Amino acid sequence: MQKILDAIMADELDALASIPVPESYRGVTVHADEVDMFEGVPHKEKDPRRSLHLDEVRTPELGPGEALVAVMASAINYNTVWTSIFEPVPTFGFLRRYGRTSPLAARHDQPFHVVGSDLAGVVLRTGPGVNNWKPGDEVVAHCLSVELEHPDGHGDTMMDPEQRIWGFETNYGGLAEIALVKTNQLMPKPAHLSWEEAAAPGLVNSTAYRQLVSANGAAMKQGDVVLIWGASGGLGSYATQFALNGGAIPVCVVSSKEKAEICRRMGAELIIDRAAEGYRFWKDEHTQDPGEWKRFGARIRELTGGEDPDIVFEHPGKETFGASVYVARKGGTIVTCASTSGYMHQYDNRYLWMSLKRIIGSHFANYREAYQANRLIAKGKIHPTLSKVYPLAETGQAALDVHHNSHQGKVGVLCLAPEEGLGVRDHELRARHLDAINRFRGV
Repeated sequence: MQKILDAIMADELDALASIPVPESYRGVTVHADEVDMFEGVPHKEKDPRRSLHLDEVRTPELGPGEALVAVMASAINYNTVWTSIFEPVPTFGFLRRYGRTSPLAARHDQPFHVVGSDLAGVVLRTGPGVNNWKPGDEVVAHCLSVELEHPDGHGDTMMDPEQRIWGFETNYGGLAEIALVKTNQLMPKPAHLSWEEAAAPGLVNSTAYRQLVSANGAAMKQGDVVLIWGASGGLGSYATQFALNGGAIPVCVVSSKEKAEICRRMGAELIIDRAAEGYRFWKDEHTQDPGEWKRFGARIRELTGGEDPDIVFEHPGKETFGASVYVARKGGTIVTCASTSGYMHQYDNRYLWMSLKRIIGSHFANYREAYQANRLIAKGKIHPTLSKVYPLAETGQAALDVHHNSHQGKVGVLCLAPEEGLGVRDHELRARHLDAINRFRGV
């Protein structure tokens, strides 16, 4: 690994093809024999620092259409939190099912799971049949792993029956020194960003793009009023930028004055601090409060000059979904990609059917959508929302930050990169956007 890192640091990328790939590398894992370790422990008290291990992992065999990537930096997503606390189910079931699909996929069925669904790094090797990428290419990876052996995947690869999220439903993810990816996950690294900045947008940026911008999601247009839950968070911070960049009108819902200030820095003007305004959408764990839905809807109209949201950007799930269905305008769209507060949603269906509203499920993005989202990053139209960076050995703490929602934007992890700020190629473009690149830092 040191020879590989030395070549990258010396900008001798052409030499990587001749440096042997190590037989093993360090990766952050969960262990199959520990899946019951949090049994009986309340959700918020489950500690990823106990379950995430930094192990020496044997380098997997490289198959057709695949690449091994030297990972310079990665990032934490909610799926890593779910994996680390074994909720809603341990991910080893995903690995077993994938392993049964082919002899090559059997590599993924292991008693350990190397996690992580983001990376920025350098290609080390490519498998048979790969023409678009070569050793030495600087890349980022999106997390769609797809087989494309079924006709359903050829209109939209997210519809493929064997669609999976890399590093969550597959092994050998990005929180490691080396990662195994399919080469149709690779995209050019934005040249004006450091390794850790480039690694941060992947999953959440692509997810927000499909959910909000793509015709497969809400198909946002200029002038749309877009209600964005968690507007300063990992997903919401990109949704806010897409809304502003696309001529829409974001209404940003946050939970503190600090988070409200971040939204203002991004250029948003309409902000609801639901903690300060005391919204409680549930009277108790079994009963929602429609009166709070109405109060919330009135506040949105107050901010927008009497307009209801054309689009509700949903991801908290159980806690907010009833309110989301209620406040969307007649004929409006509620588009959901996650359920971080709970999967069992309840809402009053009268407000859906009688007002001709739509609920759209949106899950990650296809290659085209991910590529377009990354292109906007590379052109300086959308910016990373990186707030803090940990070393690989402290991935458990990074995951705990996300689990407890004590972070802003995205939390990054340095893998092979020895320090922050490395990997920048286009200093002129960076200088033009430096304030935007750094606006989440230290918050």
